[in-house]
Amino acid sequence: MKRIKIAVQKKGRLSEQSISLLKKCGISFSQTNNKLIIRSTSMPVDILLVRDDDIPNLINQGIADMGIVGNNVLEEQESSGKCDSLIKEVMLGFSKCRLSLAAPKTKSFSDLNGLTIATSYPGILGKYLNENNIKANIVEIHGSVELTPFIGIADLICDLVSTGATLESNNLEEINIIIQSEAVLVTNSNTNNDELVKKLISRVVSVTDARNRKYIMFNADNQNKEELINMLPAAESPTVISLADTNKIAIHALCKENIFWETIDNLKEKGASSIVILPVEKLVS
Repeated sequence: MKRIKIAVQKKGRLSEQSISLLKKCGISFSQTNNKLIIRSTSMPVDILLVRDDDIPNLINQGIADMGIVGNNVLEEQESSGKCDSLIKEVMLGFSKCRLSLAAPKTKSFSDLNGLTIATSYPGILGKYLNENNIKANIVEIHGSVELTPFIGIADLICDLVSTGATLESNNLEEINIIIQSEAVLVTNSNTNNDELVKKLISRVVSVTDARNRKYIMFNADNQNKEELINMLPAAESPTVISLADTNKIAIHALCKENIFWETIDNLKEKGASSIVILPVEKLVS
């Protein structure tokens, strides 16, 4: 039987959440830091532990059938025409960040024409500049991009931003967002119709869809039923159950969105009691 190969980042920001996702999809394996390939014990699947910027190329060449990579890495390689066989299957909702322009707080630029911008993403930045008719110079640099304005290499930078703490610590401020990014599940167009690949995609969708879903249960007076149901965030066809006390009911609902304390407080004000909120691990349509 053919074994499906899934490429994930060996270490770093994406690695831990990618491994967690695969395990939730029923792919069991013993993880070790000393191996580049891990064989699953539950399915004919091999996990390739590689550098994140190698993942698109490995999938594009058919060495890996699937992979999890940051959309920023994917778009950078797509900008150079290296990913013609890739298909974005599922946006995964974790490892969110943005690629932004940032400048020293002591400087103010009315426009970018004629300036020099340092970045590790020349493809994405070049496309952005062309689309906005900006004539700026791009300096490609890998590592310590945030230092370049202070050592005379560039006027400003284009770099990934998560919390903004790195920019703040280097006296930089974000001036424009170029793209938003998050982890994405990618397949090779030549293998995405494989039955096991399709099954794995379906499992990833189920786990991802369940992430922000919550199952809520509570008791209430029957007369408040409609008002309480309308308070639930994007509830899917709530179940209403009669209780021994004929004036009381139990309402169970799967909510498509997170349930915040404000919602709970509002439910209590309308008579809801014994409120239980449960996480949803998987959601199969």
